[in-house]
Amino acid sequence: MTDLDIAEVARRAGVPASTLRFYEEKGLIVSVGRRGLRRQYDPGVLDRLALIALGRTAGFSLDEIARMFAPDGQPSIDRRVLADKADELDAKIRELTVLRDSLRHAAACPAPSHMECPTFRRLLKAAASGAVVAPRRRAPGPS
Repeated sequence: MTDLDIAEVARRAGVPASTLRFYEEKGLIVSVGRRGLRRQYDPGVLDRLALIALGRTAGFSLDEIARMFAPDGQPSIDRRVLADKADELDAKIRELTVLRDSLRHAAACPAPSHMECPTFRRLLKAAASGAVVAPRRRAPGPS
């Protein structure tokens, strides 16, 4: 396969050319040369960009993603790092589940106003402190 110019890589990867230039500045990708003023990339850059996109979706920083590549550019991902990120995601899922359940409760709560709903008040307090606290399970009805 022949080299791809920056516009083709941007189109196939679904990112703007400015992102490709930024990734190149950060050392995440490397162009193989230029044709006129346009950067050229080896077709393998598309796999690398897919790994970067996956890493970003999982919440890794660009610096963390950069460490996932060996000096030769091949992926070299520490499995412990992946397990730790999975643990972080599990914790975030638990927090979001509590938040979702609290919001659903507040939306259906028969209290005259949200401010009179103890569950909603706990949610506000948790939001103010930066923590999300699971509401106690109760029988249906006003909180």
